[in-house]
This record gives sequence, structure tokens and C-alpha cells, in this order.
Amino acid sequence: MRTRDTAARRFGVRAAAPLVVLAALLTGCTPEADHLAGVYESGNGDYISGDGRLVTLSPEKREAAVEFAGTLDTGDTISSDDLAGRVVVVNFWYAACPPCREEAADLEKLNQQFADAEVTMLGVNVSDSAETAQQFEKEHGVGYPSIVDVDDNAVQLAFAGGAYAPNSVPTTLVLDRDGRVAARFSGLLTSPSVISDIVDDLLAETA
Repeated sequence: MRTRDTAARRFGVRAAAPLVVLAALLTGCTPEADHLAGVYESGNGDYISGDGRLVTLSPEKREAAVEFAGTLDTGDTISSDDLAGRVVVVNFWYAACPPCREEAADLEKLNQQFADAEVTMLGVNVSDSAETAQQFEKEHGVGYPSIVDVDDNAVQLAFAGGAYAPNSVPTTLVLDRDGRVAARFSGLLTSPSVISDIVDDLLAETA
């Protein structure tokens, strides 16, 4: 397990496109978010939900690791380097998003379930200040921090280049131990078991 660095790491991301990326992310947040439909196996190790909300990728189908860095709502800094060797669950959210509020308890259940495993729960707040993010976490009992990404959208941009980028808010990504996107759940998380089963599989992939 690697400890988090306190010195921020910067990646060369221009801020010209953040508004486009942010607009695309925000389109998915509605009070009437659809629930996960049935899941089928494609036959080659990949799984796609019938409504397009869940994609999981076998190791050979995963794209290159995503490099990112940001400042947490606690004031500490974190980067992908700090998380090397761990399975990481990344949830993109903001406080005024109704599905984000609804799924907060399930995400905290995952945080507690994997507290003693090589797993990190990490939020990425796309819209709010650190104070607003912390108030949300207090009200909803969320015990893990979030990167505050509103100023430069650097984390959103870092993930936007891949085929399995977050395409709505909320979106939950699961990264393997090598920092590659191994699963994307788009929309309201209706059961923590959807993610916990994926995390278990990723923990078992490598020793």
C-alpha cells in the first residue's frame, strides 16, 4: 500500500475544453434516473447492461492507465501515483444532483465493506466548493473524501479521453490495480453489490 503524497502533481491539461466536458457530464443527472436493466455476457469476457449503463472490461480490453491529480475537500492532495497497486472506485457527483444524494448511502456501504482491503473510494465533485462537498458528506454519512474539480475540471478531462469516460453524473468508475478503467456504471447506483462484485474480481486478478 502506498501512502498519499502531500505535494500536488500537475498534468499538462489545458482548460479550454472543460465547459464542454462538464456539460456532457451534467446531462445524466435527473430525478427520474433509470434503474439498471438485465445484464448479459457478450461471450468474450465483457459485460454490457441492456440499457447501456454498465460496462465491464476483461484485462485485454482495458485502455491505458489514466493519470490524474487533484486537491481533496480535506485540503490534502492526491494523484493516481498514490493509488498504484490498489483497486479504486471513483464516483463523479455534485451535491444538487438527486441521484447522487440517493446513492450516497450505498457508496458508503462499499467504503465500509472494503475498508480493510486494498481498495480506495474516491469522489470527484464536478461542481461544488470544498465546503459544500464536506457538508454533503456530513449530512449523508459519507466517510471518504472527494477531489474538488470545479476550478479546472482536470480530473474530468483526464478521464474524458477514453472510450469508457464518465458520460453522466452520477457515474462510477472502477479502476484496476494498474489504474485502468475496468468498469463503468452510468447513472444511479441501485445496489452496492453491482460494484462490490466487480471489486472482488479485480482484487483477485493479481496478487
